[in-house]
Amino acid sequence: MRKAIGIIPARNQSKRFPGKILATLGGVPLVVRVLNSAKESKLLSDVYIATDDEKIAAVVADYGGRVIMTGTHHKTGTDRVAEAVSKLDDCDIVINIQADEPFMTADIIDKIVTALDDPDIYMTTACSKIEHESDLNDPNIVKVVLDINGNALYFSRSRIPSGRYIGDGTAPVYGHLGIYGFKRDFLYKFASLERSSLELSESLEQLRAIENGYRIKTVVVDGYFSGINTREDLLKAEEMLERRDRHNG
Repeated sequence: MRKAIGIIPARNQSKRFPGKILATLGGVPLVVRVLNSAKESKLLSDVYIATDDEKIAAVVADYGGRVIMTGTHHKTGTDRVAEAVSKLDDCDIVINIQADEPFMTADIIDKIVTALDDPDIYMTTACSKIEHESDLNDPNIVKVVLDINGNALYFSRSRIPSGRYIGDGTAPVYGHLGIYGFKRDFLYKFASLERSSLELSESLEQLRAIENGYRIKTVVVDGYFSGINTREDLLKAEEMLERRDRHNG
C-alpha cells in the first residue's frame, strides 16, 4: 500500500492578515485546528507542519504536533512542502493542506489521496460550486474552470467564467479549496520549475503546473467554504463554527 503524508506549510508574514496562522478560532490557533482536522484522515500516515517560524513551531509543539523546520527563502507553500518532504523517509503521495483552511475535512483529504491512485494523475486539488453571489467577484476567493474530464483549465482571482450561471444553462462557477495532492516525484518536479508568468500575475502557485503543460485533476465536493484571508473572514468563521456547534449540540 502506498504511503501518503500530509504537510501543512505555515508562515507568519501574510500581507492581508499578519499573524493569521496563530490567530485563534474557537479558542484554538488556526494552524492547530487545520492540523487536528488532517489527523482525522484515514489515509494519511503522518501529518507535519512545515515552517520557518520558531513561534509557530513552538505553538504547534505545545499542542503535540510534529514540525519540520524549513528555510526562509520559499516564495510558495508547495516549495516549502517540497523541502520538508526531502527531509523525510520515503513516501509515495504528499498532500499539501493550506494552513488557513480551518474547515478542510478529513473526507476531502482522503478523496484527494484516492484520486492519486490513478497512475495517470500526478497532481490533484479540490473545488466546490460557489452558491453566494457575493463570493463571485471577491478576489480573495480563487475560481477554477474545469474541462469535461475534471481537469483544471485555469485558476483566477477574477470571476471565471464570466456572466450569469444560474438557470441559463451556462457553466457553474467553482471555488478552489486550499489543498493539493502530489505524487512525490512530481512534487519535486513542480518545485524545480521557475515561477511562471501566469503564477506571478494571479499570485496562484498552481498555475505554474498548467503553464508548463501539466494537468491538475480536480475533485468536486459539496459545500464551498473559504479560507481565512482577512480579519473579516475570521469573524465569519467564528460565526460558522458557532452555528455548527449549536447544530451538533
